[in-house]
Amino acid sequence: MSEDKNIKILAVNRKARFNYSIIDTLECGIELRGTEVKSIREGKFSFSDAYGKIENGELWLLGLHISKYPFGNQFNHDPERPRKLLVHRQEIKRLSRKLNEKGLTIVPLKFYLKNGWVKLEIGLAKGKKIFDKREAIKRRDIAREAEREFRRDRY
Repeated sequence: MSEDKNIKILAVNRKARFNYSIIDTLECGIELRGTEVKSIREGKFSFSDAYGKIENGELWLLGLHISKYPFGNQFNHDPERPRKLLVHRQEIKRLSRKLNEKGLTIVPLKFYLKNGWVKLEIGLAKGKKIFDKREAIKRRDIAREAEREFRRDRY
């Protein structure tokens, strides 16, 4: 996704990139109620356990927790309700075909505002094995150590 000045990143699921190998990404809208949008703009949401599911030809996001808006009174929403993701039908069919492969799942990667609309980047992911995670930690530590050496040598 190209960076644009009309995009404000609200949250990134860094744990998803650690636990999964991301095969494909897709930008989609999300069907929200008014108080949900206000809570998301304030950053009062959690999507670490969220996942996508295709049901009856529609893409749904389950496990997303959006806190109740404090000034929402009787118009407030259910924090744990399933939310429909807005994606073209062809994309849903393509995702459905890929999900039938072994071990793939849909995970949310990033929430952001684009031209005032709440958008979500989802990824088609395959779970990493423990040794893959160890390898990622090792690469990260080596890069961090090299950066330290580089900074120390400059001064």
